[in-house]
Amino acid sequence: MISISHEAKYTHAVVFEHFTLQDYKEFEDNVLYDIRFHGAARLLLDLRLMDGYTIDMALEEIRFSKQNRQNFDRVAVVSDDQWVVWSVWLNQVISESEIKVFADIVSAQQWLEDINIAA
Repeated sequence: MISISHEAKYTHAVVFEHFTLQDYKEFEDNVLYDIRFHGAARLLLDLRLMDGYTIDMALEEIRFSKQNRQNFDRVAVVSDDQWVVWSVWLNQVISESEIKVFADIVSAQQWLEDINIAA
């Protein structure tokens, strides 16, 4: 399940329980809308409540990231899961955006809003 909100400077997505392909498609639609009307996207992905994801979602994430590698400015991921950290590393290889993993939501929000903090 996914919850998506559009904040002033970024799109905020929170994943609850299992992250499915249907959830990711909803996320894609929201991000593509922002890119179309606002330019390069900033994203906050809160994955602290995610308990897993489907393989088809993971493959779609790679495809979408590769296809839109120039359409992202900053991506903040909030998680302490090692698989998520590995996925972020993989996305850094194929993306031209700045991607960081954070342990807490406040630091991620500050980074996306350009407030100077040690990340």
